[in-house]
Amino acid sequence: QVQLVESGGGLVQPGGSLRLSCVVSGFSLNDYTIGWFRQGPGKERERVSCIMRSDSNIYIGDSVEGRFAISRDNAKNTVYLQMNSLQPEDTGVYFCAAETSGSSCLFGYSSGMDYWGQGIQVTVSS
Repeated sequence: QVQLVESGGGLVQPGGSLRLSCVVSGFSLNDYTIGWFRQGPGKERERVSCIMRSDSNIYIGDSVEGRFAISRDNAKNTVYLQMNSLQPEDTGVYFCAAETSGSSCLFGYSSGMDYWGQGIQVTVSS
């Protein structure tokens, strides 16, 4: 049974940091591309970052480049999203998702992702 479980969200002040974790089960990280997506209040779901299954190449969205970093630990079946210099516009529900290819994440097609976590709230506010 495939599962993705996010953790590490919460309330943080502007300029602060959080590290999100996505623990996967039921498949190997070597076989799936993992993406982080987010959905802010009243906004559409947005792709934040991807780490590709085949070569671990990384994509970072323009809105978070230089502030966010994605990584994975295959031994722990975990993908991380390190978020620094957080701003109020980063507020939203963050999801991790998996796909077997990589094209959906790379092109930001959330509907093409095969599996999703339940999401976790990140709130940036003073």
